[in-house]
Amino acid sequence: MVDEAHNSTAQTAISTAKATPAISARHVNFAFGEGDLQKQILFDINLEVATGEIVLLTGPSGSGKTTLLTLIGALRKVRDGELDVLGHHLHDASLEELVEVRREIGFIFQQHNLLPFLTARQNVQLMFHLHPEVSPDDASRLTAELLTSVGLGHRLDYYPARLSGGQKQRVAIARALAANPKLILADEPTAALDSQSGRDVVNLLQELARGRGCPILMVTHDPRILDVADRIINMEDGRVHPGEK
Repeated sequence: MVDEAHNSTAQTAISTAKATPAISARHVNFAFGEGDLQKQILFDINLEVATGEIVLLTGPSGSGKTTLLTLIGALRKVRDGELDVLGHHLHDASLEELVEVRREIGFIFQQHNLLPFLTARQNVQLMFHLHPEVSPDDASRLTAELLTSVGLGHRLDYYPARLSGGQKQRVAIARALAANPKLILADEPTAALDSQSGRDVVNLLQELARGRGCPILMVTHDPRILDVADRIINMEDGRVHPGEK
């Protein structure tokens, strides 16, 4: 009877963990400025993203997509509403807690933001400085494995100037994966890429979501990649309009 009770409790805990969304926003509002200069950007945002889910955030420029992404990524403080990310309550988090949340998230941006004076290997390995528990030898090995996994094992010591746009974005993906993230946030990762390079990038992200159970929230205007989404959420004038898929 004790074993049965223990197993039942364990199963309940597992089910609860699976049911807990990676992202849960409830009535989130956000504004820039104060007083008469205040401009509200987000209005009553409610959304959830489940573990392993790929969700695309679409909508016209200026609709608040990137602002929402920065709130979820703990890059800005939530002032109005409730936002839980990976089990952390961001709406009442301290600066130290926000930094801790960022360490669990992989960020991928349109401009890839690689340091031009570092090789592909060095750009990725730099991320391990945020994780001193990883030894230099392990960091070097993991970096090579990550770049190889995104198809750049033959470009480890190339500087960004010698890489194509698609290859640079692959380095950015490898860098985002260096921290073994529990969530990927991507802001227009295919916007500057040709059709094939963009497809290769989203295929890599899709494999990540499926293989690791890592949820992905991606801001995009790219109609070529809509088919990878589990759900598409449209934003307009700072408001969320859930789509269908």
